[in-house]
Amino acid sequence: MNPLYTNLPSEARADDPLARLALDLHWAWNHSTDKLWRRLDPELWDHTHNPWVVLQTVSKAKLDSALADPEFQKMVEELDDARATRKPARWFESAHPGSALKTVAYFSMEYMLSEALPIYSGGLGNVAGDQLKAANDLGVPVVAVGLLYQQGYFRQAIEPNGSQIALYPYNDPGQLPIKPLRDPQGDWLRLRIDLPGFPLWLRCWEVQVGLAKLYLMDSNDPANLPKYRGYTSELYGGGPELRLRQELILGMGGWRLLRALKIQPEVCHLNEGHAAFAVLERARNFMEDNGQPFSVALAVTRAGNLFTTHTPVEAGFDRFSPDLMRRFFSAYAENQLHISFDDLMALGRRNRNDEGEPFNMAYLAIRASGAINGVSRLHGEVSRRLFQPLFPRWPESDVPVSHVTNGIHVATWDSCEADKVWTERCGAGSWRGDLKSVATCFRKADDEQLWRMRSDECRSLIGSIRQRHARQVAGWGASEQEVAEAGRVFDVDLLTLGFARRFATYKRPNLLLRDPDRLIRILTNSQRPVQLVIAGKAHPQDMAGQAMIQQWNQFVRRPEVQSRVVFLPDYDMLMTEQLVAGVDVWINTPRRPWEASGTSGMKVLVNGGLNVSVLDGWWAEAYTPEVGWAIGDGKEHGDDPAWDAADAEALYSLLEREIIPEFYERDERGIPKKWVARMRESMAQLTAPFSANRTVREYTENHYMPAAEAYSRRAADKGKLGAALVHWQDETARNWRDVRFGPLHVDSRDGQLIFEVQVYLDGVDPESAHVELYADPLEDGKPFRQTMDRGAQLAGSVSGHVYSTRIPATRNANDFTARVVPYHPEARVPLEAAEIVWQR
Repeated sequence: MNPLYTNLPSEARADDPLARLALDLHWAWNHSTDKLWRRLDPELWDHTHNPWVVLQTVSKAKLDSALADPEFQKMVEELDDARATRKPARWFESAHPGSALKTVAYFSMEYMLSEALPIYSGGLGNVAGDQLKAANDLGVPVVAVGLLYQQGYFRQAIEPNGSQIALYPYNDPGQLPIKPLRDPQGDWLRLRIDLPGFPLWLRCWEVQVGLAKLYLMDSNDPANLPKYRGYTSELYGGGPELRLRQELILGMGGWRLLRALKIQPEVCHLNEGHAAFAVLERARNFMEDNGQPFSVALAVTRAGNLFTTHTPVEAGFDRFSPDLMRRFFSAYAENQLHISFDDLMALGRRNRNDEGEPFNMAYLAIRASGAINGVSRLHGEVSRRLFQPLFPRWPESDVPVSHVTNGIHVATWDSCEADKVWTERCGAGSWRGDLKSVATCFRKADDEQLWRMRSDECRSLIGSIRQRHARQVAGWGASEQEVAEAGRVFDVDLLTLGFARRFATYKRPNLLLRDPDRLIRILTNSQRPVQLVIAGKAHPQDMAGQAMIQQWNQFVRRPEVQSRVVFLPDYDMLMTEQLVAGVDVWINTPRRPWEASGTSGMKVLVNGGLNVSVLDGWWAEAYTPEVGWAIGDGKEHGDDPAWDAADAEALYSLLEREIIPEFYERDERGIPKKWVARMRESMAQLTAPFSANRTVREYTENHYMPAAEAYSRRAADKGKLGAALVHWQDETARNWRDVRFGPLHVDSRDGQLIFEVQVYLDGVDPESAHVELYADPLEDGKPFRQTMDRGAQLAGSVSGHVYSTRIPATRNANDFTARVVPYHPEARVPLEAAEIVWQR
């Protein structure tokens, strides 16, 4: 036997071939090693999809038997050789040779990489995991940082009465596909953070994600006080103090971890405000390395920080009371940042002088970042509205928030059947390039091929539903007959609808239940029957969400629909993979605009599923009539019950009049040609634009690379440019109050409007200000902005000049007004200088 296997199974080392394969999460989307783990323990593999736990559990006898098989041993050796010789992806290097971007540090509270590593809750972790995988596929140099939770997010069970039970099984690190992070001497890397009272020790872990790395920290170190050991116990559990401690560990501890590893990122990407304390630690390191004050360090490092917000409502931002912040950050501010505690608090307040205002993590992220983005076009608009109070007197359209619409990692979420079609039509590795030809290639797929793919996918899903449902019913103590009946639910030839997501009131998961009798008629129609699969969790403290879960579970027990509706408990990543691969129609019913992006509907695209959704999040920019169906009028109506009723009516009507008839309208071969045409167009038109490949390329080209270049310029010569920017900011702020306008004159000549205005800058350097002509956007347009030319100095004035410009006379002159804004060629205005004066 190969001596490398002698320590397996329970003593598996990282240098064992099977261990190396099990600890590389490339298997989470590549699936090339699935046969290995299924051979060793098929039942455990099917339940966990965790190679490392299979390897830790399998007996030596079983392992010896497998390794005695030359075919098995050859498979192991070939897979291990392939892993060892895997080369970095080429897109980034080929598209941007010589780039200043060397490392992006990506911070997130959660990561959804595999059900084998349960450190995720939902959408935020989905985005983080998919983007890390896509960065690996594209060769973008991303290093990720997160937390290892002893219990993670809760697991869900459904009681016989339909109520939700929250369970917290322990995540044994020894059975997770991770390994301790070692320092050069071989010692387990542990970090010390001095909290009020007693030091906190953090254990550090490494997760291999293809060729990318995810570093995790946890507080369950034996050297910690018992209370401290539980700081990383639950994801999104506990009260404000526990949340503050977790975010301190993630941000401050995470940046210290990178420094301990001698990783020096040019770019720090904050996936939500949870990790915003990282920007303080990054600035502190720059102070320490370059002998600069905090103001200069922040000006330098800000250019390399990117903040992505996912929150569509102001109440969603984390806030901490002044007293709580004082306990944890007073000494840090004064002794390490060398600023007052009040100055630190001002970074997280709308009004820096309001001592009672809590500290807002999103505000800190904004004030310490060089760019901010929402996660869909609509969410960018919503975010500009939310953050407008931080930029008083600036129009909402000028609030410095852009958008990068989320996307999904195609190789993770496509079914085996869909992958075969994509590979046949577009080639292997098509999701690791620029995607230019994907749509054209895929449109060549014929009807029979696509319908066969869908039929196979649906058959796989229904097998999974029957298995899960029977297991749930058996767990309630049902009879053998009842368990057998549960194992026969659903029909492979019926239209399958899916609704699965977090149960929160704004998502309106019970909109379909608004008229239960009508829903029953839809499901049980003898000519065109329908089946519906439901899944989702409600936060343990969300009583309204739990009540909606109970309502659904009471509905599915009605005798007339028991074979047509199933609620599957414990919605997780594995269940998501199965659902998005097999459902025909994915339903989404949020209240616009409270769905920041929504990635669940994107996952069905690659598998040929279709969407019917409110025009919110990504669907607001994806929808066209040939790819799916839209609910509502694309406007905001709050939580108006009358509009809920209207949306429910629209959904019922779409199902009855369009969706169901189109699915059952078949040709002589039994193929629904209109339906398949819609599938083809949805897959070809939408999959690439809403893939994580596109998202990561957009982040790289529009944010990471410019941020790396700006940071490098500001950091050069120990922050010389950063110091100059701070001086410019101080001078601008000190002199701005005296800026004023004189008269404005407008002429109309030769089809043009000619504007002239007198401006007195007083102490402001004319090179440090721009006079602009501004007009509000027309409907669905962009605001008009044009810099005016500085002309002659006004007679008798030291600082007065005439500014002028001319524009086509396509709008009324009264639509336009002049304004003065700060200007510096290296500054982001209004992010770094929010002064503004309007001509009255």
